[in-house]
Amino acid sequence: MTRSRAQGRSDAAHDLFKGMTKKKKAKDRKKDKQPPIQVSEHGRYQIKSGLLAGKFVARAFAKPPTQARGMIAEASGTTEEAAITALQDVIDARQTRHIQGRRNDPDTEMSVPSVEEYIEALGHLPLTRPQRALLTALSLADVDGLTEAQLTTGSGYRSLASANRSLASAGHMIAQYLSFETRSNVQSAVLEGASFVAFRDEAQDEKNPGNWIMYPELRDAVKATLR
Repeated sequence: MTRSRAQGRSDAAHDLFKGMTKKKKAKDRKKDKQPPIQVSEHGRYQIKSGLLAGKFVARAFAKPPTQARGMIAEASGTTEEAAITALQDVIDARQTRHIQGRRNDPDTEMSVPSVEEYIEALGHLPLTRPQRALLTALSLADVDGLTEAQLTTGSGYRSLASANRSLASAGHMIAQYLSFETRSNVQSAVLEGASFVAFRDEAQDEKNPGNWIMYPELRDAVKATLR
């Protein structure tokens, strides 16, 4: 190969890579101009906001750590701040609607959350495997409920105390997530965490305090999510 031909190929290759480099730099500059996704919080939700397809959008998700996936709510606005404010209004209105729609339970005098609320809580909370087994056992017992002994063996716990503590812990987590509580005039015996997921049937005697019966709303939610 002559020197002139070799030089010609070298120059052509140089020009080719020079053009590729310019294109790459142009792409990098375009990528750098894209505004980053902003992350904030509102209540129990994480908010992600940014520019999407030419408009400002804000979306609500479950706060990490969680196994839940999927968007809770969405809103848009003329600015990113407007989109976030609009989404916060949507979340607040949703929460108010849920609270106002809760059923007043005559056994515990609590405003019991809806199936939809319970499903959200079960999908987002870090319940342990034994706690999930416990809730599943109660849901399968339906309206008859379970004695403390049945609850213990049915969920794999070794003692009544462990099963009751786990039920109370699950109840407190659900109550905290959904922001609901007992009324101030409820007897102290009902204020234990377990009363947020179930209520006691009528006691037979001192040794049998009554079966634990899960609220029907939570029963349906457990059957829909944990089984």
